[in-house]
Amino acid sequence: MKLTDNALRVLEKRYLRKDRHGRVIETPIKMFQRVAANIASAESNYGKGAKEVKKIETEFYKTMSSLEFLPNSPTLMNAGCELQQLSACFVLDIQDSMESIFNTLRDASLIHKSGGGTGFSFSRLRPKNDMVQTTRGISSGPLSFMNVFNAATETIKQGGTRRGANMGILRVDHPDIMEFITSKSNPTNLTNFNLSVAITDRFMDALAHGNKFPLQNPRNNKVVEELSARDVFKSIVDMAWSMGEPGVVFIDTINKHNPTPHVGTIESTNPCGEVPLLPYESCNLGSINLANMLKPPGSAEVDWNKLKQTIHTAVRFLDNVIDMNRYPLAKIETITKANRKIGLGVMGFADMLIQMGIPYNSDIAENTAKKVMKFIRAEGRNASAALAAERGPFPNFKGSVFDKKNKPKLRNATVTSIAPTGTISIIAGCSSGIEPLYAITYIRNVMDNDKLIEIHQLFRMLAERDGFFNHKLMADIAGNNGSVQAVDKVPRAVKRVFVTAYDISPEWHVRIQAAFQKFTDNAVSKTINFPNKATVSDVDKAYKLAYQLGCKGLTVYRDGSRRDQVLSIKKVGDLTKKKKSLEKISPRQRPAATKGVTEKIRTGCGNLYVTINRDEHGLCEVFTRMGKSGGCANAQSEAVARLISLALRSGIEPEAIVRQLRSIRCPAQVMTSGGMVFSCPDAIAQALEGHLDEKVERNNILNDSGKAPECPECGGMVEYMEGCLVCRACGYTECE
Repeated sequence: MKLTDNALRVLEKRYLRKDRHGRVIETPIKMFQRVAANIASAESNYGKGAKEVKKIETEFYKTMSSLEFLPNSPTLMNAGCELQQLSACFVLDIQDSMESIFNTLRDASLIHKSGGGTGFSFSRLRPKNDMVQTTRGISSGPLSFMNVFNAATETIKQGGTRRGANMGILRVDHPDIMEFITSKSNPTNLTNFNLSVAITDRFMDALAHGNKFPLQNPRNNKVVEELSARDVFKSIVDMAWSMGEPGVVFIDTINKHNPTPHVGTIESTNPCGEVPLLPYESCNLGSINLANMLKPPGSAEVDWNKLKQTIHTAVRFLDNVIDMNRYPLAKIETITKANRKIGLGVMGFADMLIQMGIPYNSDIAENTAKKVMKFIRAEGRNASAALAAERGPFPNFKGSVFDKKNKPKLRNATVTSIAPTGTISIIAGCSSGIEPLYAITYIRNVMDNDKLIEIHQLFRMLAERDGFFNHKLMADIAGNNGSVQAVDKVPRAVKRVFVTAYDISPEWHVRIQAAFQKFTDNAVSKTINFPNKATVSDVDKAYKLAYQLGCKGLTVYRDGSRRDQVLSIKKVGDLTKKKKSLEKISPRQRPAATKGVTEKIRTGCGNLYVTINRDEHGLCEVFTRMGKSGGCANAQSEAVARLISLALRSGIEPEAIVRQLRSIRCPAQVMTSGGMVFSCPDAIAQALEGHLDEKVERNNILNDSGKAPECPECGGMVEYMEGCLVCRACGYTECE
């Protein structure tokens, strides 16, 4: 096996089995053998004898160990283990009742506990301040319940499992849509959710003609208000430009391609958006490494026979996963096995283009994407039809879009999907998904403050072959944020092929995504990367182009737009610009007079009055007082406020203090008009949150040294791709 050092590091940390002391007890070969044996054992359900099962097991092993195809992370981690939960993505249903909301919350918690992610549409919930007939009260609206789901996810995450990722979707015609769009203007809100607006064709038509469109109460479908489509769209674009969210899903486009409309309507996707699913449906994913699908070096041609064989093996593998999976809920098992959706995708597309000498941002790359994906879908369906002849079609086949005279029956309602491949592409040693390269080379911090230059293997091979490789050149490229475009000593022909994410215009990002979407049953996970200098108009054009070209959704990211990017927060003491050690930091003097405001917040212990003051440097102190004097609650709140004041005057960022106090829980929790207040410390954090300095410069993707930000686990460079921050060195992701 040809595993890179990074691949071995990721496997040892996240995939290989460990004993109860945390020691690795499995090799990569043993891992692939474990997975192959477990998934191949499903063949016995269909009359295969031991000899045939062993042959298929060997085929699965060879395909994985040669790094030509890899299943999604849960399958690699859990197949053949006690958990045996092999799915990564689920969609759950939320109806407009307390019973449905909290039953779904319970189900989501079980999924997160097993390591899966969940997608929800909150569009059926009645809007804020709407009537609740059973209690004669008023509704708190979808956003309040999203906060409850977010808090539950945080609790499960703190329990030591993988971070539970969520997708939250609201239709653009919901009365609370404006609140939803701007809900992440404070970056500490809904931190366990990706957000997307479900855009309808009706809305896009109103946008094109400059018309208003109606907002409808989902409780009774009555129109409650009309808004300017252009004003709403501008709000979406403004937020996406400034914060990277919300994304958009074109919900009518999705349902036009729903393979089983007789079963139900699709309202949501999984957390990264690549799989639109019916309620309580799951999907199993895997990716073919396109970098390994070329003929011998120098030919620059796709090996179509090898690709065909890999596709057929992968489809059989993923169909077997459906049978071997241990589902977190019986309802999920029922609907999943009724439709048997699989998502076969790709990784290594950028590496394949480089080997073929094709620039990512070119017509020939777009045509190559279409040709390759068209072939994968065609052969994937052929493989599914062969399985249907052997095992029977998916149970909901009758009435599906494939139920046509003289057409072959299929085993799977969907076959293809372009999923995120953050860590499995590191194992495969290739570029992620269909993303372009993020950087050619970069500097990684290692132990004892040493620096290690990481170099893309294809670039190094070319540079050594053509005689322009040297370590100074590599350092120059790393200092240029990993791009070769501004480095004089790199030949022009090499620059043309080795383009990175920020060298590519947003239009080309969208065109490549649309090229793959054209021949993908499900959807495509990709990030449209914008440089920091991109304008709001640039984002506006990208969203509109994605709709015009038939994409099912879009995620954008403008470099430096997220305030909480990894290591983008200044270190303690940076505000003073003095080189003090942490041990010598002392608080600045309190001035004789400060200015501030006092806010009343209802808590489970009573009304809490929080006073927040500023001096010439910014926030400087916090005072608290309970409505009823004395008592332990009052003493504890005063202690918290004093320590906050000390931290603020010592240069600690207020955002860091808020993150530490937010969502701390006590038994006396209370729902207020502003959302859930979990404790007195949480109330103080909420008050402080509302007074964060709006003039604080938004942190840039580059740190103070001008280099890309470093991974908090290994010091590697962090990339923003496929909707998540990912470290290519160790597999750290913001989404796990």
